[in-house]
Amino acid sequence: MTNVSFAAPLPSWMVLSDDGVTVTLKHKANLNGVVTDKLTIRAPSVKDVMASKVAGNGDHEQVELHLFCSLLTATKEELMALKYKDYMRLQAGYFRLVEEDDV
Repeated sequence: MTNVSFAAPLPSWMVLSDDGVTVTLKHKANLNGVVTDKLTIRAPSVKDVMASKVAGNGDHEQVELHLFCSLLTATKEELMALKYKDYMRLQAGYFRLVEEDDV
């Protein structure tokens, strides 16, 4: 019997690895003084997730924002300045990164 994955193929703007996901942005962004059209989110540790839950104080959006800041080494202001479409790409990349491979 052959194992077949029915998972949706990755969009052309997303490159996934075991260590992280690289997302090509629709609009350039300025993070840490560098203007770029690609952002790489490193794979989170349990410590990253727990720290973001504490920092977010029960607010799901703040938890996610703190987590993304940590994984991208970016400030909250830099992430808030992203175009919404690009933020949604980051969300899609993150969730693809942390989903179980065989589910």
